[in-house]
Order: sequence, then structure tokens, then C-alpha cells
Amino acid sequence: MSLYPPPEIRELEVFTRLPDHFADPERTSGWIDANKPGQRVPSFLEGPCFNRDGELFVADIPHGRIFRIDRGGKWELVTEYDGWPNGLALHRDGRIFIADYKNGVMVLDPQSGRVSPVLTSIRSEGFKGVNDLTFDRDGRLYFTDQGQTGMHDPTGRVYRYDLKTERLDVLLDNCPSPNGLVFNPEETALYVAMTRGNAVWRAPIHPNGSTSKVGVFTQLAGGVSGADGMAMDQAGNLAVCDAGNGCVWTFSKWGEPNLRLASPTGGRTTTNIAFDPMDAKRVVVTESDTGVILTYTLDTSGLVVFGLRP
Repeated sequence: MSLYPPPEIRELEVFTRLPDHFADPERTSGWIDANKPGQRVPSFLEGPCFNRDGELFVADIPHGRIFRIDRGGKWELVTEYDGWPNGLALHRDGRIFIADYKNGVMVLDPQSGRVSPVLTSIRSEGFKGVNDLTFDRDGRLYFTDQGQTGMHDPTGRVYRYDLKTERLDVLLDNCPSPNGLVFNPEETALYVAMTRGNAVWRAPIHPNGSTSKVGVFTQLAGGVSGADGMAMDQAGNLAVCDAGNGCVWTFSKWGEPNLRLASPTGGRTTTNIAFDPMDAKRVVVTESDTGVILTYTLDTSGLVVFGLRP
């Protein structure tokens, strides 16, 4: 980003934080052992996802929990199960699809709290560690398979899954830690955050569903982590969470940096972002290492995702 003028810096605000009675710093998990070794992790929140009533759902990866947060910031435990839920995406029918690092793609019935498998392997081979997911306008599911990939092992993958035909396609298989993903407004390009590559890739999507001429849309400034969850507004501006620098960057449709939205708490792990369907310019951001949900009102409205479309 050094080729451009420094972006304007604004500050995010605290919306709500995980209540103390849900924090469990002594609890261990295989996810903690692999990703936060030797650390106490009361929670690690990701995957903010709104339903049609404006309720916010977030996942607590290491402890297999999904919470519902009402408009006033009150928390409710929806489910706790044997998994590591990461990204969440609302389906038009009201179900919430889960990118589960441990189990694959799962689905939550938010009324009963029941979690069921959707896709747990590809031709009997397990996934590396599913990370995030999104739907296109036709209800096809796109998801990243990150696992422990990175610059040393750029073998992460991006998949498309047709729920009707059960067809699974690999779109990309050379990814250094693929993470968040989001479409442009026209759905002619899929943006994929490459966390350990500290970049966002742009993958053109052709009418036949294939992709080619994949390139780097933007390169982040560096740090201990990189690009994570993303959101798109109706004008084509892209918001990118920086999971090591405690901020969200926004870029124009041409890749020009516009804003840096900084956390006010000192937390560094800003991981995921979502637009509020009840307040179209408002976003919420998970600050995973502190259990805080941040918020900000942008200048443009968010792109309406599949699960919230009429």
C-alpha cells in the first residue's frame, strides 16, 4: 500500500463483549494446542452472521459454541457441539451453514440448536481445515479449506458446492492460507483473503463456472498474520479484516486504500466483518482475542447477501 497516499484513520466502537459467565480461560482444546499453543483462550470469536430479524450469530471456534446476540447486545448460547465452528453463512431458508475446521461443512438449525453434517470429505479424503464460506445468488456454496497451509505450503483450496446436485468443484488449489471470501456486486469475481500471503486474490468467475487469470487484488502492509474476513458494499468497495494489526482496511473497487478502521481496545485480532441488514451502512467486527464485537457506520450500504435477499 506504500504506492498510495496513507488512508484516513477512523476508530471502531465497542458494541458488546462476551459475558464473563461464558468465558472459560482454563478450558483446553485441540484447536488451541495447534493454533494458540501454551495460551489461555477463554474464547475465539469469528464468523459474524445476521439473520433476517437482525440478530447476530457468532462462532467460538475452540469451544464448539455458537451464540446469538440481540439488537441490544444480549448474548444467548444457541449450541455447543463437538466441532470447531469458524465462518457462518445464512441460507435463504433460515439455516446457518458452518465452516467447521474439525468436521467440514455443517449446518445449524437456529431454532433447535441442532448441528448436522453437509460435506465432511471429498472422495473419502478429509479437508485440511475448512475456514469460511459464502453463497452466490443461485445458492451455490463457496468455501475455503485453509488448514495449516501458508507460504511454506501453498496447497490451500477454494471449493464450490452445489447443494442441489451435490457437485463439488475445486476452483483454486495453490493457496497460501485461504480464509475469508466474498463476491463483487456483479458476481463476476470472487475475492479470497490469503492470510499468510498477506494479500487478497481476485478470481474472475466465468459464466461456465470456471476461473482464470487469478491475480493479487491488494497486498496488505505486513505483520504477524494477514487478511482474514471480508465484506463488500454495493459500490464495490471491499472491507478486509487485518487479523494481526487490530484494524479493518477498506479498498475501492480498483484496489485503492480508502480507510483504516482501528480497534479502540488494544486487541490485535480483528478477524471477521458483516453488514447489518437492519442498518445497511453499519458493520460489526469480531475482535477474537478479546471477545469483543466492534461496530462502525460506513458511508455506503452493504451488499445484500444470498440469505437476506427476497
